[in-house]
Amino acid sequence: MSAIRTVLGDVPPGDLGVCDAHDHLFFGSPRLPGQELRSVTAARAELAAFRGQGGGAVVQWTPYGLGRRAADLPPLSRETGVHVVAATGLHQAVHYDDDTLAGLRGRLADVFVSELTEGIGASGVRAGLVKVAGGFHALDAHARWTMAAAAEAHHATGAAIAVHLELGTGALDVLDLLCGELGVPPHRVALGHLNRSPDLVVHRQAAESGCRLAFDGPSHAHHATDWRMPDAVRALADAGFGDRVLLGADTTTAAARSVGGGPGMPYLLRRVRPRLVHAVGEDLVGRILTENPGRAFAVEWR
Repeated sequence: MSAIRTVLGDVPPGDLGVCDAHDHLFFGSPRLPGQELRSVTAARAELAAFRGQGGGAVVQWTPYGLGRRAADLPPLSRETGVHVVAATGLHQAVHYDDDTLAGLRGRLADVFVSELTEGIGASGVRAGLVKVAGGFHALDAHARWTMAAAAEAHHATGAAIAVHLELGTGALDVLDLLCGELGVPPHRVALGHLNRSPDLVVHRQAAESGCRLAFDGPSHAHHATDWRMPDAVRALADAGFGDRVLLGADTTTAAARSVGGGPGMPYLLRRVRPRLVHAVGEDLVGRILTENPGRAFAVEWR
């Protein structure tokens, strides 16, 4: 049976409810000094606010070494009634120091598999997906290394692979590597940040492969592309690919949280959802927020 691996255990995909398919409860990177998501209190308030708008699940794409606080996730899920899915994986090299990366050489896939099947560190919390990252219109040696490890972990466990696309670019190169060279079935790959590069032709080509397409935001840094997102989703829906679309709020800084004065997780349901209903209709938006994440992240775990 396929199941979503949440921080409280495996659940049927139909139990997720309305899902924020790409977000962060905890996150910290040297690239964003002073904006780390570290507060448990703020994370609890953000989840409660999301729940208050009808949210039922959050898929956290924070990977290895970036402050996941895995042990804090189960109590947050219990207290707020929101399912939470954690991630293993590795981000771009710029997010890590040399010693961290050196310590993972030769064992990266084993780390991913262990976190998917046994638990993250001593927390006992199992990850439910692998998150990796590409570069700007290209894949460097680091991206190829991490994606090869992610593919190995997929083949060992069945887990889905979520990919950060830098400024939304490089989608087809990622698919060539993961699905072409490394043999990952396209429906097991979710491409993130596609709204940041609103190239409708590339979106259509990626969708034709069978992969999942994640649109996330709003984003202060990339606001110029946010308003194009409904048109991109409508183009995919008109082409028959509405079942491939995922939506997320992708809250990566403390200032972006609703409890910190930003849009945060609730904005996805409070403002993005009705805007998309205007573009593609209530029925499809409902399926995008409920059925699509279930299909994207449910796994027959090995």
